[in-house]
Amino acid sequence: MRKLILLTPLLLAGCYNDSATYYADSTQEHTLTVRRQQDHFWSDEGRFVLMATRQPDCQRRIDLAELPLEDTTVELFSEGDNQWALRAGSQVWHVETQTCALVATDGPATGTKVGDFRAEIDQITFIEAGEK
Repeated sequence: MRKLILLTPLLLAGCYNDSATYYADSTQEHTLTVRRQQDHFWSDEGRFVLMATRQPDCQRRIDLAELPLEDTTVELFSEGDNQWALRAGSQVWHVETQTCALVATDGPATGTKVGDFRAEIDQITFIEAGEK
């Protein structure tokens, strides 16, 4: 029994639960945060979730998809007037932060590319368009 208790932390080692944030304006109250979470340590995929926030009017969690935990890029596009598109491979999500709603899950990602949420082995980061 003692061995099992001592080995329990090893079962949690390597689990992913992190996030990266894009600040849509200088107030830090309008943000888009992508979070990745690994439910089982043996899985190569995890849940990717968008937290859309525009305080004080809205804050909402929007489930995106099960995606590979590493080497995954979620592109972010501004479609104007609090309209956003996120794209990971062939999957696209259109959201708006006026009321923090998922508008559609089809159609092309249009607008101006803002940057990428990059999930790598050690962390997920937001890289502004034009940066490396």
